[in-house]
Amino acid sequence: MYTLRTIIVSAGFLVATMPALSMAEGIDSLKKFYNSTQSISAKFHQVVTDTKGQKIQDVFGEMVIKRPNQFRWDYKKPFEQQLVSDGKQVWLYDIELAQVTTRQLSKALSASPAALLAGGEDLEKNFNLANLSREDNLDWVSALSKDADSGFSNIAIAFKGNQLQQMELVDSFGHLTKIVFTDVKPNPNINAKLFLFKVPQGVDVLVE
Repeated sequence: MYTLRTIIVSAGFLVATMPALSMAEGIDSLKKFYNSTQSISAKFHQVVTDTKGQKIQDVFGEMVIKRPNQFRWDYKKPFEQQLVSDGKQVWLYDIELAQVTTRQLSKALSASPAALLAGGEDLEKNFNLANLSREDNLDWVSALSKDADSGFSNIAIAFKGNQLQQMELVDSFGHLTKIVFTDVKPNPNINAKLFLFKVPQGVDVLVE
């Protein structure tokens, strides 16, 4: 099973070469989003394909983020996993395996996709940004990690106006992940308890 570890905890986009069009202002959209959005909630649909284009994951879920560095990703269909950060510690709970993996936030966020959406003020410190052009009327930005061990060859984020729409990545195994966000709500009131995680009884705990 392709797990959340590959998306975020392994540090959860390849950007194929696109035809030259008028350059969308993806960097500006990212910075405006970053500066104006202190919290966000959304539903998402995530599809992962291997190097041959074969689908290896197709899941749905919900996510909430509150800066700095608090987030929760709940994968609900067809399997259940939870990824939770309280700003200091990250927990990955695989309900089917009855297993929790935990690690320090500083290790989990190092130049990862989560750093772009939930991080502090180190956007351009951790990533080289570049505008992208695509035929979909969205503003795309590429974020190349400056950390050679981040686990991702490239990350791309799409906006419409300043609203988050999509993310794409390719990991070190060549797997392409596409995430489409819907029902996006910027700056909602979020209950702080969502970012607290209590290890269930009878569950194995792995510390990384």
